[in-house]
Amino acid sequence: MPLHPPIAETFDVAIIGAGVVGCAVARRFALAGAKVLLIEKGADILSGASKANSAILHTGFDAPPGSLELELVRAGRQEYLEIKDSLNLPLVATGAYVCAWNALEAEKLAGIEQQARDNGTMDVVLRSGAQARASMPALSDRLVAALEVAGEHIIDPWTAPLAYLNQAVALGARFLRGTELLKGTFDGAWRLETTAGEIKADSVINTAGLYGDIVDTRLGFEAAFRIRPRKGQFVVLDKAAARYVPRIILPVPTEVTKGIVVCPTAFGNVLVGPTAEEQEDRVRATVETQTLEALLARAAEIVPALAGMPVTALYAGLRPASEEKGYRVFVRPDQRAITLGGIRSTGLSSALGLAQHALKLHAGFAGPFTPPADVPDIAMPNLAECRERDWQRPGHGEIVCHCELVTRREIEATFESPVPPGDFGGLRRRTRAGMGRCQGFYCNARLAEMTKGRLAAPLAIETEGGR
Repeated sequence: MPLHPPIAETFDVAIIGAGVVGCAVARRFALAGAKVLLIEKGADILSGASKANSAILHTGFDAPPGSLELELVRAGRQEYLEIKDSLNLPLVATGAYVCAWNALEAEKLAGIEQQARDNGTMDVVLRSGAQARASMPALSDRLVAALEVAGEHIIDPWTAPLAYLNQAVALGARFLRGTELLKGTFDGAWRLETTAGEIKADSVINTAGLYGDIVDTRLGFEAAFRIRPRKGQFVVLDKAAARYVPRIILPVPTEVTKGIVVCPTAFGNVLVGPTAEEQEDRVRATVETQTLEALLARAAEIVPALAGMPVTALYAGLRPASEEKGYRVFVRPDQRAITLGGIRSTGLSSALGLAQHALKLHAGFAGPFTPPADVPDIAMPNLAECRERDWQRPGHGEIVCHCELVTRREIEATFESPVPPGDFGGLRRRTRAGMGRCQGFYCNARLAEMTKGRLAAPLAIETEGGR
């Protein structure tokens, strides 16, 4: 990757961390007219917690009543529904069943239904096990009862935040990757020491996810919370499984976790997970055979037809949980700083709401900006199976990844986009190349050829003689 040019300008707002929340905040402030800088220590956006999630657009039906999380999940969901068409973002309207597999769990469903209604989610209906199986025959006949939540849906978890950042960049925001915050000092304005040089900004917003508490400390604040990484392991089943899982299947939640979910994906697979395992390591999220086998066994208990279904991929991610269940949002008006921390499993749904909230908090200590006269149109390429894909259009050049039907035109276009991929993970998330049944076995050589000199780490290493 090329070195960053000197940063001589002063920004209205510097945002630290380019996960889904950071990208949403960058967009919201750019729409308000702020001069925005978003920095990310990784090689690409979504390089931390945001790259691994279940991709559910939540209603907030089971969020803590009266909580900030509930307010922001609902606001974020509503904004996503309002902007998805203009940004060409998919919505797979699956609905969900909260499934009770024994009498004790069934007794809890009425309370969950009432909580959902209290939280403003009115499209909920209690179903008997037989009623639920009538609309989803593959469910195990062990099912006792289910709460139908019609508004729970599936989205593309990677294209959405990329769209937010693309719109921010189109409005003049600047994005620096490979840029780690080392120290920040405030003397009426912020001076941020980073690996890309000094950055000057009037205000700072911490959206650093798994490093949120560390970033607060580097900014000179006494950490008001501590991140306790929570690992979630996932199994991705072959596309043949999708016919058996048309809805999101949720467990009756516990005090600790929402539990293991079996759900379709926007890409035509079925996802099983996540686990909830606390650990100290903020970087490595390993997968363990025994745990993954347990996930597969649980999926087969819920939907017997999934027994023996081929596995397409295994992965694990880390959620930025903290010592408290709620979001850890702090505003320091005298230092012109905002922290959006402890955003756990609902971050994809609440990101746009968190961005709205951050702008309101910022208005409490800084004057308003002048919104741009025009907002450029941003139309993202579609990766979802529920809509037309690029391979179905003429002139795509060639099919590079046959498992996921990724075209040469799609790969070339992403490198010409306002925010091109910085590493192979970023390329995969933008195109799905290498994410299918063979996990890149057949297409990686072609991808290495096409991406030569374009990624932080090459896919192939040339040896003597060029071989």
